[in-house]
Amino acid sequence: MKTIHLFETNETVELKKFAGGECHVKFLITFSENDKVRINTRLNSSDDVMNLCLAVNALRNMYVNYIEVFIPYIPYARQDRVMVPGEPLSIKVFANILNSLNLNKVIVFDAHSEVSTALINNCQNTANYDMVNDFLKKVKLTDYVLVSPDLGAYKKVDKLAQKINYKGNIATGIKVRDLATGQIVKSDVNTDSLNGKACIIVDDICDGGRTFIELATALKVKNAGDLYFIASHGIFSHNALDRLKEAGYKNVGSSNSISNIEENEFYKQYNLFQS
Repeated sequence: MKTIHLFETNETVELKKFAGGECHVKFLITFSENDKVRINTRLNSSDDVMNLCLAVNALRNMYVNYIEVFIPYIPYARQDRVMVPGEPLSIKVFANILNSLNLNKVIVFDAHSEVSTALINNCQNTANYDMVNDFLKKVKLTDYVLVSPDLGAYKKVDKLAQKINYKGNIATGIKVRDLATGQIVKSDVNTDSLNGKACIIVDDICDGGRTFIELATALKVKNAGDLYFIASHGIFSHNALDRLKEAGYKNVGSSNSISNIEENEFYKQYNLFQS
């Protein structure tokens, strides 16, 4: 298997843009019909999507028959339903683009929505078990309470617990809403007391971090010890890492599905692109 890293220009591929804004991809090595090719990429923008389409076309023009792609974070997976008239079903549009490439395999990481993996042809969803184990080792955490951020995530967290050999109870965050507006006004936890034990929250995406900041407050009310949080996909908008640290988390982690962030005493990152 030949692996291509389609993030930026490197020894195998050149990425650039023409003056008119069009993307351009040029391979700097040759391929043949007998080659099996894997493309590792991040689709953080429309240009990234176009670069992937162009790369696949270039490989087909060299008669490559087998192409698989590794796209850890599925763009538009959070837009998996039409909320109000006039909106698109965005994940369906993206899936149609991907499916038009006739890929042999599409590998994703801890997909946010089962809708997305159902719509994408030949999709293989990789679980987050190795990432969580790596985080636990890095922060030297052995005695803790596993926390599901909400009821919707409980099933996934329960399966994670089995895979990492966690034998304790799973605490679950509860979102308290204003009945008149539907807005979340505070978070709670379905336990009387955590008895000073460390708590680790596991979820698939951290964007601005508000859910986890509010959950930190709720956990402290229930006498939690040190707080830890790991997300499979760390978008970390609006200075989320700084805000999570201010909220009282001892360590936060994520994969590098969105970007490479240098590790430090507070933040830990799991490398998905090791091959």
